[in-house]
Amino acid sequence: MTPALLIVNPRASGVDSAVVADVTNVLKREAELEVVATRDRGHATELVRELPAGTERVFAMGGDGLFNEVANGVSAALPVGLLAAGASNVLPRALGLPGDARAAAARLVASQMTRQISLGVANGRRFTFCCGLGADAEIVRAIDARGRAAGRRASDLAFAWELTRLLAKRRFVLRPTMEVVGHGRCSFAIIANGNPYTYTGRLPVHAAPLARFEAGVDVVAPRRLGPAGIAGLAWAVLVRPGRQTRSDKFVYLHDIDEALIRCDGPTAVQVDGEDIGDVGELTLGVERAAMTVIT
Repeated sequence: MTPALLIVNPRASGVDSAVVADVTNVLKREAELEVVATRDRGHATELVRELPAGTERVFAMGGDGLFNEVANGVSAALPVGLLAAGASNVLPRALGLPGDARAAAARLVASQMTRQISLGVANGRRFTFCCGLGADAEIVRAIDARGRAAGRRASDLAFAWELTRLLAKRRFVLRPTMEVVGHGRCSFAIIANGNPYTYTGRLPVHAAPLARFEAGVDVVAPRRLGPAGIAGLAWAVLVRPGRQTRSDKFVYLHDIDEALIRCDGPTAVQVDGEDIGDVGELTLGVERAAMTVIT
């Protein structure tokens, strides 16, 4: 049997004792399994970096925060199974994997199929699907300030409310506050490692419709947005993707290996939906074929 490690985030919204038991039983049919629950932030990264000798697979059960931690510790030689048990589960959904931990375990336990994906890098921190600088990250921070009930993050309605509050505070005008070096000033920036960038409910958000998990990262940065521009961007990312890739009102960089964004002052940044603080500049990179995902 294959030696494997199952990392569980016990605080994830879709994790309880029954789910853990069911998933463990499924995985044990094909794997010599060790199960470890994370204690705090960063623990999953430590676990993956210090794997027992001979471990051939890692399974991660939780949400995008857990998957990000695993990505920051894993090597491309070790296949990873993503068992979706969070609130959004953007990464497994974007990769076409089941959005339920039990279904994912049943599919992945004996699968020999894998997919190598690139990982974006923001100031040294890997990300699996998205990074946001400015407005996008401010919304994530506002949501986190609400706290979590039973491990569950606030709903998509709360995200919409915080977005509306942010826009109203700025009178629905987003002015340039940073510069994508060599490409011009912009009001905020989002960096995508794949498409979609995220989901609102079941609806994919195609912020960077050209981005691909096997390629470099894409940068999307509106130069300045007024009310009409905000409405147009919402239409583009939700209904008719592509406008932002062609308009001179946006900086759009496709399949790049590096970029530098300098901010006018301390600016919020998030990776894979996790607030990582404020920065004065953001150095972007990519590690191609850095993670092997079981499919």
